[in-house]
Amino acid sequence: MRPRARDAGVWFGELPTGTKNMITDVPGVQVGHCTIIKGTGALKPGSGPIRTGVTAVLPHGENLYEMPVKGTYFDFNGCGGLQGALQVREFGVIDTPIMLTNTMSMGAVADALIRHMLRDNPSAGLESDTIIPIVSECDDSFLNDSRGLHVREEHVFAALDSAGTNVEEGAVGAGTGMMCHDYKGGIGTSSRVVATDAGRFTLGTIVLSNHGDWNDLTIDGVRVGSMLGAPPIKRREHGSIVMVVGTDAPVDSRQLHRIARRAVMGLAVTGSSSHNGSGDIVIAFSTANVHRRYREDGLVTDKLLLDKDLNDLFRASLDSTAESIINSLFKADTMEGRDGNVAVGLPIDRALEVLKDHGRLRGR
Repeated sequence: MRPRARDAGVWFGELPTGTKNMITDVPGVQVGHCTIIKGTGALKPGSGPIRTGVTAVLPHGENLYEMPVKGTYFDFNGCGGLQGALQVREFGVIDTPIMLTNTMSMGAVADALIRHMLRDNPSAGLESDTIIPIVSECDDSFLNDSRGLHVREEHVFAALDSAGTNVEEGAVGAGTGMMCHDYKGGIGTSSRVVATDAGRFTLGTIVLSNHGDWNDLTIDGVRVGSMLGAPPIKRREHGSIVMVVGTDAPVDSRQLHRIARRAVMGLAVTGSSSHNGSGDIVIAFSTANVHRRYREDGLVTDKLLLDKDLNDLFRASLDSTAESIINSLFKADTMEGRDGNVAVGLPIDRALEVLKDHGRLRGR
């Protein structure tokens, strides 16, 4: 079994991690996947080979439509999709699960998410507000029959209904067909615990990595990619990344936006320069100060951290994002997709030797 980065001695920053070192260390957060793998050999559009899936991030286990969380997004480079972004920007809340999938399955996932939520919200679209789904994407067409539109309603329901606190990483869910720095990539996650005058809080990140060039891959300041050399097969485009940051710190959408921007610094320290065709998107939420959608008194009062106390959360956003990206590489095995296209798993032993030679491994 391939190790996670920290288990192999690769650390990012000095802040402590949560118990699982996953976004689900944030109380209430759950993650579910549905992985779709079928067929080998030459592409037969509509039939496969299929290497795709869907991932669901639930900020809490209650009804998000009735009890939305504070939310924001930040598009560092906009060559990507984020459905529902305008409402998130306007109202500063997230009121559906956050869904991740491949680029051309966004519509199918959005439709299925609405149907799933209608099941539990009979007043939606009648006397209550309509549902605007939150869906983001990366392009897995190097390995997957993306024109086949293979993500269906049952796959979305499976991801939502299987959501829990143990997050599988690598080539799973939305990450099934993704690549990172020309190696196999996909799903990665990490978390940090910060102490402030107002108390201890947890921040976690989960990424869908599908970005970068092999020569730029950097781990703990070491240009590991250039020292490993080029992988045997390289795709034409550099792809994208979606970063989801969650916290239980009491912050509003403005403060969350500041935290979200620091996630891109975590992307940068792992070697990305945000290529022209890369959709580099951050979605962030806070599970503190949750209020019911409709309140009879019409008033809410939030307790918020002072801006001067956000520094460790900024650092946590950077470090947990960087570690999540490297975890997505460490946990992803080699995969062959359509037409014999192969995404090679990062050669971990060789990468660790490079890091050891540079004095970067803990306990080795």
